[in-house]
Amino acid sequence: MRVLDVGGGAHDRLPEQYKDWERVRLDIDPECKPDICMDARDLPVEGQKFDAIFCSHNLEHFHRHDAIKVLRGFAGSLTDDGYVHILVPDVSEVMRQFVYGGLDIESPLYEVACGPVTVHDVIYGWGLSLMGGNEFMAHKTGFTKDLLGRFLGTAGFKKMDSAEHKGRYEIEVFAYLKE
Repeated sequence: MRVLDVGGGAHDRLPEQYKDWERVRLDIDPECKPDICMDARDLPVEGQKFDAIFCSHNLEHFHRHDAIKVLRGFAGSLTDDGYVHILVPDVSEVMRQFVYGGLDIESPLYEVACGPVTVHDVIYGWGLSLMGGNEFMAHKTGFTKDLLGRFLGTAGFKKMDSAEHKGRYEIEVFAYLKE
């Protein structure tokens, strides 16, 4: 079984369910030394098919129309029985907790390899990267469970299983090409 880890960078963050799978890392940054160095908007990779695509906290860095293009590329990169596994920030939950739950604009929501991701980062873009001049890391599309489902349907996915992880302020979706 093969999994394409989109935006996988140089870190090892695949969920346990993929531990025995062949991992192919795709990243736009050549310094990460990915297996495939390209922009996810340019998928699919000719001649390569994957049983799963894992995309954790990468899709939100694209504009809406580009996010749908990336998802269509995912669909074209999968085997017939393949699926995508997507994690994105749950903007509706972040905003709800910001307004009603006492979160401050700089409250940390979760931790990534480079440090904490704050309310500000999810709403406006990742401050640490933006200060360093990396505009790509700015969040350009906010996701709710329903919006991500509509994007996946537009991209050709037929069946979706999703969960909201309120403690982690994330939406996790498994989407399949077949019903």
